[in-house]
Amino acid sequence: MSRVNYQERWYPLEAQESVLDGLLRQGVGVPHACKAGVCQSCLMRASSGAVPEKAQAGLKETLKARNYFLACSCQLEPGMDLEVAGGEELRVPARIEALEPLSADVLRVRLWARAPFEYRAGQYLTLLREDGLARSYSVASLPREEHLELHVRLLPGGAMSTWLSTEAKPGDTVSLQGPAGECFYVAGRPEQTLVLAGTGTGLAPLYGIARDALAQGHTGPIWLFHGARDSRGLYLVEALRALAARHPNLHYRPSVLEGRLEEGLHVGALDALIRAECPKPTGGRAFLCGNPELVLSLRKKLFLAGLSMKDIHADAFLPSASPAAGAGAMPRASNASR
Repeated sequence: MSRVNYQERWYPLEAQESVLDGLLRQGVGVPHACKAGVCQSCLMRASSGAVPEKAQAGLKETLKARNYFLACSCQLEPGMDLEVAGGEELRVPARIEALEPLSADVLRVRLWARAPFEYRAGQYLTLLREDGLARSYSVASLPREEHLELHVRLLPGGAMSTWLSTEAKPGDTVSLQGPAGECFYVAGRPEQTLVLAGTGTGLAPLYGIARDALAQGHTGPIWLFHGARDSRGLYLVEALRALAARHPNLHYRPSVLEGRLEEGLHVGALDALIRAECPKPTGGRAFLCGNPELVLSLRKKLFLAGLSMKDIHADAFLPSASPAAGAGAMPRASNASR
């Protein structure tokens, strides 16, 4: 039997059980979200014992060097002991500055970090409540802006989104951890075509990426496709149309699966709209965010249309592993929430 020492107490782990699952099974509250090795909200640091290589997959080299690992991906060999500490030292205190509805089910959350918090627009961070509840959300703001901006989807029974929409208020203290994710704009090849496509709050990272590209002088066409089931799922429509009016190379295309055909609104599948507007994206870059099935489908179709796989950056939003649990989180929630 393997064991893990956390907060000065030893906990036994069952065969093939992760450190995270073992601690949760025994009533230990550990911040976590996706339980899939993506969101990084369950980061821990080993003070003694060997960390399996798999438990550090996807982490920055600086974190690996300090013995950080993902508790959800860490399974110990029989007879192994591991002494660990939480990831509190990686967290930055922050204050809620504003809470503003963007639609019936999307809430804009603006935060002020009390210490330096470096990120790129489009990456995601983990938002932690004081009791340890954690969710991951993409960042829609730009690093030079005063506040961090998150777009939170209001989910029925969602612990974090319900708290933010009904109880939280400006001035409340939270913590930030991260950032993570490779879905962000990198300067260079400013003449390239950029294809940005997402659904739901997958718009958040795309909104940040588009504005970041424009701020860095991108001159090639930027196609921003945002899909929803119906018009109620769209948001920031007027703001994006105004942004496109100021930047002729930005083309904003909202799309719904159901509804009446209106000027400036596509009705039908998002992939069909992308194919019609960008039939030959060869040589460009793509950023895909939102529903996992759609992201996977679009990634394949854009590759077959001529995009190099290395130029397709994707962040699928996974659902929270335990939406109602006190310490549960999602990855990115997604914005799903991630």
